[in-house]
Amino acid sequence: MSSMADQIREVLPEGASVAAHLTASSPMIGRILEKSLSKTRISEEDALALLHTEGDDLKALIATADAIRKEDVGDEVTYVVNRNINFTNVCFVGCQFCAFKRQRWESDAYYHDDETLLGKIQEGIDRGATEICMQGGINAQMKPDTYKRLLIEIKTAFPDLHVHAFSPMEILYGARRAKQTFEEFLGELKDEGLGSIPGTAAEILDDEVREILSYKKVDTQQWIDIVTAAHRLGIPSTSTIMYGHVEKPHHIAAHLALLRRLQDETGGFTEFVPLRFIHDNPLLFQRGLVTPQEHGIADLRMYALSRVFLRGSIDNIQTSWVKLGHDLAAASLAAGVNDFGGTLMEESISREAGADAGEFTPVEEIERLVHEAGRTARQRTTLYGEVPDTLVA
Repeated sequence: MSSMADQIREVLPEGASVAAHLTASSPMIGRILEKSLSKTRISEEDALALLHTEGDDLKALIATADAIRKEDVGDEVTYVVNRNINFTNVCFVGCQFCAFKRQRWESDAYYHDDETLLGKIQEGIDRGATEICMQGGINAQMKPDTYKRLLIEIKTAFPDLHVHAFSPMEILYGARRAKQTFEEFLGELKDEGLGSIPGTAAEILDDEVREILSYKKVDTQQWIDIVTAAHRLGIPSTSTIMYGHVEKPHHIAAHLALLRRLQDETGGFTEFVPLRFIHDNPLLFQRGLVTPQEHGIADLRMYALSRVFLRGSIDNIQTSWVKLGHDLAAASLAAGVNDFGGTLMEESISREAGADAGEFTPVEEIERLVHEAGRTARQRTTLYGEVPDTLVA
């Protein structure tokens, strides 16, 4: 039985042209990929077909994604120097895919006070961070003004720092606690210095799937409404998918189509980040609702599909070294990926779920991985701008 590394080498395009790969693919897959190469959008049904690719069809998909990436965004691989902070692990939502949350009475439950939070941010700045990425559990003891107060504390101490914070679930909870609309709540956060929000809490944007994953969590329409409100206020966001659990291929295709429609309406997504489900410790696995799924090939297929389907909509496709590990993340650069994500410096959620890639990847390691993949690395800002020379890590 071949190793995952051997399987990956077999499907990555080396030497042969895209045209040669298309010729070797099946007629249906070849036609779909030709559409995307000609800048014609592929359909949700096309995406579903690509999710079943194997052998020569998969090689053609990956080669096409790589060619589109090169044509649309070039050979640079960007990354951001950031400091991730999960400011509390106390959460009552009870997502079955999460092993991070604690009840407030558990011995390892925590809620960072201001001194701890600001100290962690200073650690990041001392290592060259231009962004703080901050999310936390949904803690019933938080006050209605908690999110606003956190921003005031951070921006008072670090006025030039980009704050990328608060998932749509946190926005839902905060707005409800403050008795405000999403627009009102987000508007106040923007006034206090919120720069962008993570498009997490998306998982799979299908309510039947979400009922299994976490019935208490923000539903599909609420997620759409919150992200739309943010974009219309000039607050950009990332977009994500969590794959490899209870979803079926048609759920993935529909999720991608929904994000593309939303981007057509608002233009507020800065990037798309496929996130593999880490099965080791969450309840979904412990209760037998999911079984471990193949890694490697499935991940490259997901990234390549993302590039092909989202062409002309979301230019930046980001790998997740936390979920994939460094070697597979580097391999994904040949499957349509143009962004390596962030240095993070701390990442509790994936670690608690069982990920073993670590919590911090130094700039030197990111650049080494990118260069060994034959690409050029470039530090970016959160919103994909140029980092001033005085701030380059």
